[in-house]
Amino acid sequence: MTRFRLDPTRRAASARGFTLIEIMIVVSLVILLSAIAFATYKNSVQRGREAVLREDLFRLRDAIDQFYADKGKYPTDLEELASSNYIRRVPVDPMTNSSSTWVTEQAEPDPNNPTAQIGISNVKSGAEGTGIDGSNYSDW
Repeated sequence: MTRFRLDPTRRAASARGFTLIEIMIVVSLVILLSAIAFATYKNSVQRGREAVLREDLFRLRDAIDQFYADKGKYPTDLEELASSNYIRRVPVDPMTNSSSTWVTEQAEPDPNNPTAQIGISNVKSGAEGTGIDGSNYSDW
């Protein structure tokens, strides 16, 4: 019977493992790819919220214009648009997560009818901060 003698300076091929540098490189690559994926995800969520805000503002302004065209006056508040069925409900501002933070702008008084009630002619977001394009949400 022949015995194999193990040489302490030589490793068997099946006993090979990863070196510390190889493990560090792999871990570094995983961390780098995770950071890139997280930044991309965060950016896409922000773009989605901004798209919803732009669409809500467009729909609210369109409803105000339709209300004015039908009734000859501006609505007194956004709830009047909902109660008159121009919109289903006042939408939630995606930046503030509230339907009560919309900022309304008053219409100019009618010089032909100074006693007429002044309504809202425009709506903007009440959110603070800037969008991805660098403009303020309150300016949209």
